Amino acid sequence: MKMRFNFLIYTAIAATLLIQSCDKGFEEMNVNPDASSSVVPEYMFSKALLDALNNSWFATDALACGGSMQQFATYKDVPGIGDKYYFQQGTYPYDYFTTGFPGAVNEIATVINALDSSEVNELSISRIWRVFIMHRITDLYGDIPYSEAAQGYTTNNFTPSYDAQKDIYADMLNELDEAAQALDASKTTFGAGDYIYEGDVTRWKKFAYSLMLRLGMRMSKVDAASAQTWVQKAIAGGVITDDADIATMKYTDGTSLNRNPRAAALLSNDYAVADGTSNTEGGKLARTFINLLKDNNDPRLNVMAIVWKDGKADTSTALQFGMPNGLLLKPDSFVNYSEPNPSTILQYTAPIIVMSAAEVNLYLAEAAVRGWYSGDAATTFSAAIGASMRNWAQFGSAGVIAESKITAYQAAHTLTGTTDQQLQMIGNEYYVSMFLDEQEIHANWRRLGYPALTPVNISGNITGGTIPRRLLYPPSEESVNAASLQEAVDRQGANLMTTRIWWDKE
Repeated sequence: MKMRFNFLIYTAIAATLLIQSCDKGFEEMNVNPDASSSVVPEYMFSKALLDALNNSWFATDALACGGSMQQFATYKDVPGIGDKYYFQQGTYPYDYFTTGFPGAVNEIATVINALDSSEVNELSISRIWRVFIMHRITDLYGDIPYSEAAQGYTTNNFTPSYDAQKDIYADMLNELDEAAQALDASKTTFGAGDYIYEGDVTRWKKFAYSLMLRLGMRMSKVDAASAQTWVQKAIAGGVITDDADIATMKYTDGTSLNRNPRAAALLSNDYAVADGTSNTEGGKLARTFINLLKDNNDPRLNVMAIVWKDGKADTSTALQFGMPNGLLLKPDSFVNYSEPNPSTILQYTAPIIVMSAAEVNLYLAEAAVRGWYSGDAATTFSAAIGASMRNWAQFGSAGVIAESKITAYQAAHTLTGTTDQQLQMIGNEYYVSMFLDEQEIHANWRRLGYPALTPVNISGNITGGTIPRRLLYPPSEESVNAASLQEAVDRQGANLMTTRIWWDKE
């Protein structure tokens, strides 16, 4: 399996290189016999999967979103974009944009363009994955190039227009609807080139409808009627509610291409020395996050966090303390603050859970609370907790949570109270269940407002002491695509981290 995995990765990279011919009679000398003269969709699709999940995780998720959501903290100012709303140097606010478009966006567009309409499953799955890629970008920035994205390779359009996020969402939802309905289990797939489901069409359909459910819920503040319509369509189509159907990207150790990019980013940027004090970017887990876990007697704390004690990683609850956000100097107690568990989170072989039964069941619970779903909110909420805790077993033996602890936690955290109290419980659980997928946590917080977070207000911050609502368009767009960018800014608002995007309404 590992050999096949490596082969596909390396071939995917080789397949992206197109051979240029020579007009001086040296055509045969100019051909690389080991490279492909055309795109092989299977290999390019594999690369689009990898690059979509390997896009600027440390800068975007751990620092910007994870710091803003007070799950990660640092005492240093340069990486303090989310921790203290600083931006003095670097590329943190626009890394995801500048890497995403030439990477996964172009790759999945290339796959779609290379497929024949008769390759219905490959085309449908690629359309679904394109929605996944694009929704992550638009949820971070708002209006983005969408309908004209990736046309530089096909029509030499290097100044694509920015689409309004409202229009992007409408198209993404239609894409998911059409692609899910077109999937046909009797026809061919990407097979082994599909690292998530290995060509299982039934599970891809559930993924498509689960993604539709996510996007439908995202619109609950700005357009409740449309949100309800799409949520109900997604539920009727069939979503991920069982552990067997979760979308997971698996990794192996070895070359950097094979390693879990989240683990690799955390190790290379902060936790490689593994002594609790030599953290390159001054990072730790944040006080707000650790306190929430401790206050709830949450058994996930012991699989997520450790403190270095006498040179060993100790998971004992009593030792776990999160570092406050907004520090400007290294605290004397730095070594005593909690860090990601090296036996689970920092394993190169750890999976990335792309879409889980925990997330979907939380949406179902919320839909039930809102009256959009006939299922029982308390039952689906409890199912979400169980699914989240079982997910950690995929990280190895150190991630296994005893069933007795799961049932005890479920019994102590039943969904009750007023509508707002139930939404708060759902938001708080989402905050824990989705840990490491910081973009989704940030998006859901902007939509629901839970958990209730107290902003930091450090001198020199660029948001006026308010938690960031979006990331920044890159300076390169100002010089290369200024007219299109200006249209987006005129429509959406200033290119600031405090500007609210379309679905993020007060």
